[in-house]
Parts: sequence; C-alpha cells; structure tokens
Amino acid sequence: MAHILIVDDSPTDVRVLSTMLERNGFMTSSASNAEEGIEKARNEQPDLILMDVIMPGTSGFQATRSLSRDSATAHIPVVIVTTKSMETDRVWGMRQGAKDFVVKPVREADLLDRVRSILER
Repeated sequence: MAHILIVDDSPTDVRVLSTMLERNGFMTSSASNAEEGIEKARNEQPDLILMDVIMPGTSGFQATRSLSRDSATAHIPVVIVTTKSMETDRVWGMRQGAKDFVVKPVREADLLDRVRSILER
C-alpha cells in the first residue's frame, strides 16, 4: 500500500484528498504547513507528496524546491495540488521539481490516474 503525504493548510482539503485516496487503497498522512511537510517527508519517506501552494510561511513552491534538492527526499515525487490555475504557475511548479500539477477542485478519477501513473514510474 503506497503512502501519500498531503501537505495543505486547509483541513477540509486534507479530508477530501485523504478520503479519495484511502477509499482507493492508499495510506495517507498530512502536514498543515510546508515546514511540517518537509520534516514529515524526511522522517516518514512517503511514496508521493501532494503539495498545496498557498500556505502561511513557506509556500508549496519553496517546499517542493527544497524537497527536490535534498538528497534525503529528492526521490519522492511531488504533485502540486492548488487553486492556482495559470499556465505560469504550472510551469513554475514543474521547474521547482514537481512531477505533476493538479488544479483544485480535484476530480477523484483524475487525481487517482495521476497518482497511479507517477507511482508506476
């Protein structure tokens, strides 16, 4: 069972994402800000991270860059999950090291397809 870390400051979004993933056989954990997410990624070594962008303090873009450049976490794929829907946001997220970019609200089938595709690589 793959472990997915959800990094999002919205308890509602965490609940929605974790429910989608758990009912499809994934194990989830969560962090409510980027700093906690980076720490949990190092300690828990999840199979994949879903990263919000707009959070207090460190942004999801900054956290993604930090994770992708840290040898302890660089192997963990990060998927940006955000309300930011501009093409420049997607490009910037991918340049920070994200493997995919999903715009909220997330459709369950789309999220599952993307997660499974990345985990199969």
